[in-house]
Amino acid sequence: MPSVTTVTLVTFVTLVTTVTLVNALATNLYKSHNPHAMEKHDFTIRHEEEKDHSKVEYLIRESFWNVYRPGCSEHYVMHVLRDDPAFVKELDFVMEKDGELIGQNMFMKTVIEADDGSTVPVLTMGPICITPPLKRKGYGKALLDYCLAKAAEAGYGAVLFEGNIGFYGNCGFTYASRFGIRYHDLPEDADSSFFLCRELKPGYLDGITGVYRTPKGYYVDDKDVEQFDKAFPYKEKLKLPGQIFS
Repeated sequence: MPSVTTVTLVTFVTLVTTVTLVNALATNLYKSHNPHAMEKHDFTIRHEEEKDHSKVEYLIRESFWNVYRPGCSEHYVMHVLRDDPAFVKELDFVMEKDGELIGQNMFMKTVIEADDGSTVPVLTMGPICITPPLKRKGYGKALLDYCLAKAAEAGYGAVLFEGNIGFYGNCGFTYASRFGIRYHDLPEDADSSFFLCRELKPGYLDGITGVYRTPKGYYVDDKDVEQFDKAFPYKEKLKLPGQIFS
């Protein structure tokens, strides 16, 4: 007759084996329905290099095309911002998987014009993107979490930008209005739910109210965008439901 210790050990091993098999089956089932699902450590994040510029611009164009407007301007915005004095080179990142660029993010310096007359240095970010086939697989959050951690390590106090709280709320962002920060040129009674903020230093914005200023480099001329876009393969511009700009 086996001892109690032996029976307990056999039961434990059986339980562990069963759990392992169940987890493996669940993982394989998930992968079969999500063939592009992110696996842990199946990507790398590094600084953008000059040799990446054209590939990054192509990636951004593919990601944003017909999303917010017919066509897009974000690839040209990225092209212009690299030469802007507010561009933060040490916070310009790309994500790679299997030797291919699949994502990118970058930051710009800007300020809050505080109601007491002072200016508060902050960051804004973007364009940020993931290649369309890998969207909603966890890569975007992994990239953003990494970038925000690096921004915090570099000593920056807060990030403000325009985005969807449904996604960015998962990365620690909340409505900028909760910090008393207003979006420039936006009427007080207008919806500002697109305007988000995350403190990188807890308490950095305590006692501060004021107006956020978008860096001028983000404002580009449509004619310049059209000219720049001629260097890329033709893509049809479509008016689609949900677009913000016509």
